[in-house]
Amino acid sequence: MNQTKSFTRIVARTDGTSAFEDAEIVLTERQIAAGVPAMLVGGLSAAASVAFLRSDGFDSEPHPAPRRQWVIMLRGTIEVAVSDGSKRRFGPGDLVLAADTVGSGHVTVATGEGPFEGLFVAAD
Repeated sequence: MNQTKSFTRIVARTDGTSAFEDAEIVLTERQIAAGVPAMLVGGLSAAASVAFLRSDGFDSEPHPAPRRQWVIMLRGTIEVAVSDGSKRRFGPGDLVLAADTVGSGHVTVATGEGPFEGLFVAAD
């Protein structure tokens, strides 16, 4: 049985601005270990490094992503704005692929109760 997990990709446009794109990861039911019930598993692009981040305030200036990286929200809520003024909120369980490594980038602001916690996973 296949299902999907939605995520948001932040991309750099050729004109140097940033934008949101909606995408999905295909989840496939798999037995991952003996004695463990089958689970839905989906691959993220290869993870060269992973960083856990915690911050009481996560308000940024406009910036491009330092590298293509997955942001996996664990706790708290952030709001991200891209160049055209569009904003999206992300909370626990949301996936974002920050791929806007050039150009004007995006702005990230923590909203609601802190702290913000997330995993940042380098992507190929």
